[in-house]
Amino acid sequence: QVQLVESGGGLVQAGGSLRLSCAASGSIFSINAQRWYRQAPGKQRELVAAIISGGSTNYADSVKGRFTISRDNAKNTVYLQMNSLKPEDTGVYYCNYVQSMRNYWGQGTQVTVSS
Repeated sequence: QVQLVESGGGLVQAGGSLRLSCAASGSIFSINAQRWYRQAPGKQRELVAAIISGGSTNYADSVKGRFTISRDNAKNTVYLQMNSLKPEDTGVYYCNYVQSMRNYWGQGTQVTVSS
């Protein structure tokens, strides 16, 4: 079993920054990918950023140049640095780990960007 806990969300003004963290615990032995998703009210959950086991990263077009995903393997933690935040970035942010053929999800952390 793998448990994920997100932290770092909050209320920020447009143009500000937040850093989200996702700490994993439990049976961690071989992570294939780590991802951040977000979901706004009335919208589908969307992929924001991903980092694969080899270190390559991918970003949604809407956040390229503003968000950075990184990880600390020794701490089993993945981060999402969010800069130049916009109101449309508002939503619940979820981290996701892929290990073997299973997906593990955190409970989410709220990010609210005011205009």
